[in-house]
Amino acid sequence: WALLLLLSVAIYGSHAPLLALCKVDGAIPFSSTAVVVLVELSKLAASLLLLLARERRPPAVTVSWRHAAAFALSALLYAANNNLVVHMQLFMDPSTFQVLSNMKILSTALLYSLLLRQRLGGRRWLGLLLLLAAGLGYSWGGLRAPGGGAPGTQLHITLLGLLLLSLYCLISGLAAVYTEAILKAQALPLSLQNLFLYSFGVLFNSLGYLWSGAEGGFLQGFSPWVLLVVASQALNGLLMSVVMKHSSNITRLFIISCSILANALLSVALLQLQLTLFFFLAVCCLALALHLYYGAS
Repeated sequence: WALLLLLSVAIYGSHAPLLALCKVDGAIPFSSTAVVVLVELSKLAASLLLLLARERRPPAVTVSWRHAAAFALSALLYAANNNLVVHMQLFMDPSTFQVLSNMKILSTALLYSLLLRQRLGGRRWLGLLLLLAAGLGYSWGGLRAPGGGAPGTQLHITLLGLLLLSLYCLISGLAAVYTEAILKAQALPLSLQNLFLYSFGVLFNSLGYLWSGAEGGFLQGFSPWVLLVVASQALNGLLMSVVMKHSSNITRLFIISCSILANALLSVALLQLQLTLFFFLAVCCLALALHLYYGAS
């Protein structure tokens, strides 16, 4: 478990620096929807290989179309959010999205508590609020360019952008909690469940790619850095399925939040960015959140 958690933290933390290395003249040269399709295809292929390699005996229960159909909603919610992220940024600047998207921590925790009937208690809720504070603080100004001014950024968001962001956080939480519920409810091998989920994921995200009307070829703008992004995100998707099957979405939230440490180290090493006071405050909030949540009796 320790190796799995550390690897996932490292992958989450490396995502933004890798995307920065993919840029050409300050812009992303590829279609983000094409990358999502490739990630889903990679996860589907890996799940099939794992199923063939490890599950030599038939499942203990009879597999029916209902088992597969249950994952259609999960895939649809994830695909909707993938496309929503692209379009909602027309109504806000990237910094605003980075800061306010941390609200999905709160939406996921609320839905986890309500839909899965998990009583967290006051101490653990305080830990989750500190987790949110850590994400907000780091996104607001945990890093800055050498010689830069104040870490704060002029934020901008329209009313429609705020509504779309709220919808994004709601869908993000709902998708995660629903997927966890289905994974745990079915007495099926995880690799088979992933096969169902990623089959629908390829279908829905391919439709999203066609709907986006992306210009140029499917692989236009791809580079070795982009392929590394695809591979790392595919691996992380598989790791997160293990976490949701055998642990919980709360563990997933802590993994995502702890990734600020890896993100900061890589940003300093690869992009020559500098740490600010916000980073150290975020780390303090994160440490206290871990103590309050996992130290609770």
